[in-house]
Amino acid sequence: MELKEVLQYRRSVRKFLPRTVNDALLEEILRTAQRAPSAGNLQAYRVKIVRGDEEKNALREATMRRQESLTSAPVVLVICAKGAESAEKYGERGATLYAVQDATLYAAYVQLALTDRGLSSVWVGAFSEEDVRTALSLPPALRPIIMLPLGYAAEAPSERERKDIQDIIV
Repeated sequence: MELKEVLQYRRSVRKFLPRTVNDALLEEILRTAQRAPSAGNLQAYRVKIVRGDEEKNALREATMRRQESLTSAPVVLVICAKGAESAEKYGERGATLYAVQDATLYAAYVQLALTDRGLSSVWVGAFSEEDVRTALSLPPALRPIIMLPLGYAAEAPSERERKDIQDIIV
């Protein structure tokens, strides 16, 4: 797919088919997403791959609206910022901002790579960081930033209207 097509067809999908996403394909997607820019090329993020029902249920419980996409997806990626890694080079701003930006950019690239390979996802950001950390036994050095339930779409959401370009230019 051309980039323009990937951007045009990417949608937030919340319902997934009960079809396995194989490890080789997932690894290919994660490697592709590593092309995302990051502050100082530190790549101050880490990814937890979640496939187990017990962990996915705990992640659903950690969300503000008990988002079912976390349990219907065959895989959930929890993308974490590793602030201390960025702080070594950039100080407090690295820890509190650059590492979060790195994780966010990586997650966006994952979504584009998923679309390119025929998979779908939805961005989940409304959750208790502490509950996610506890559910996955994450070390304190990792701050969960985004959860991406992913898989093969069981729905085809229509394109959502975007603001006029003049409304976003200041």
